[in-house]
Amino acid sequence: MAQRESRKVVIAALLGNAAIAVVKFIAAGITGSSAMLSEGVHSLVDTCNQLLMLYGMHRAGRPADASHPFGYGRELYFWAFIVALLVFALGAGVSIYEGITHIRAPAPMRSPVVNYVVLGASLLFEGYSWSVALRAFRKAKGSLGWFEAFRRSKDASTFTVLFEDSAALIGLLIALVGVTAAHLTGDARLDGVASIGIGLVLAVAAMLLARETKGLLLGEAADPRICQTIMEVAGADPDLRNANGVITQQVGPETIVAALSAEFEDALDTPRIEACVNRIEAAVRERHPEIVALFVKPQTPGTWRRRIQRLERTRG
Repeated sequence: MAQRESRKVVIAALLGNAAIAVVKFIAAGITGSSAMLSEGVHSLVDTCNQLLMLYGMHRAGRPADASHPFGYGRELYFWAFIVALLVFALGAGVSIYEGITHIRAPAPMRSPVVNYVVLGASLLFEGYSWSVALRAFRKAKGSLGWFEAFRRSKDASTFTVLFEDSAALIGLLIALVGVTAAHLTGDARLDGVASIGIGLVLAVAAMLLARETKGLLLGEAADPRICQTIMEVAGADPDLRNANGVITQQVGPETIVAALSAEFEDALDTPRIEACVNRIEAAVRERHPEIVALFVKPQTPGTWRRRIQRLERTRG
């Protein structure tokens, strides 16, 4: 269900951006607007990005095999990182370059009404795509705050589209202000200033996306609520003396690997320990099927605490 929702978000953004890119480039050719040309480049980059995201989702959906026993989920994170780099290098870079060029050699705007019509239509299309991504993200975030939900989100496709569309809407508003100012004042340099503003917005969005997707690509811990569930299930098993703690790693949007440190009752023999582990694993997977592997390591609480302290010192 989550994968279908994510694919719907990406496809909606792809269709919208492809249509808008064509119209913006036509408008830029007619009017000579630097901001409109930057917006056309922006929409073209976004269209390519959505194609990459769809490709990444397809690759990430392949089943686990001997060479990738936990699946290919991280491939989506790789392509999301490439998308962030493209937004920065192509979207932001070209927009800033075009703006500087236009300021240094301003050219009068032709047929400004065309710009207004295209920008208005683009706002409608981008607004629809943004609303689709926003609904999906809001559904996934639950009661979490927006920034916290972004930091915790493991579905790179949804938050990437939401960030791209948010940057696109802000860019369109900047373009509208720049085109209007250049039209009313007759100063074509203001159109170039708007183009630079669009580039800066894209640069900020790209850096935020790159930071988050890099963390996912390297391997982040899963949502803390996953650890809480595992601890609750393990703590309720009668053959377990102590559930010391859990470490997790997100290896895909819907793929998690977890390791539980547990102290078993001394009187248990091997068959009963194995039965206990199987009970815990089955109960955990019933509540969180995205956990593809749960490793249980017999350990005393002291050993576990020392390991966690080493990890904390390393992080600090």
